[in-house]
Amino acid sequence: MKLKKSVAQLVEEARQGIEEFEAADAIKLIDDPNVVIVDIRDIRERERFGFIPGSYHCPRGMAEFWVDPDSPYYKEIFAEDKKFVFHCASGWRSALTVAALENMGFDKAAHIKGGLTAWEKAGGPTEKPK
Repeated sequence: MKLKKSVAQLVEEARQGIEEFEAADAIKLIDDPNVVIVDIRDIRERERFGFIPGSYHCPRGMAEFWVDPDSPYYKEIFAEDKKFVFHCASGWRSALTVAALENMGFDKAAHIKGGLTAWEKAGGPTEKPK
């Protein structure tokens, strides 16, 4: 079956309309009290590969539901007056997530270009679950 668009095309289109942080710039935000770094990877990825210290875990499949105040799954953290910087492993899922959230009207989201892979290459700290 031939698709109308590849996932790479969807990601590229998403990236054109969202705010992106290079990993080196995102690392500087880790201690900013006005920023929440949001990890959308699967819990098994966090356990296996570690995570950014202090990051908030929001599984990719729940992001739209956790951000929407009318959803039964809404999480209060997303009402805070902060910038939410999303990431996944490589930046594809986070780009799609941020594009979807912006389409919903959630205008305080950005993502880390290259995801956790770029973060680690740029020297960003990670930790493993205890």
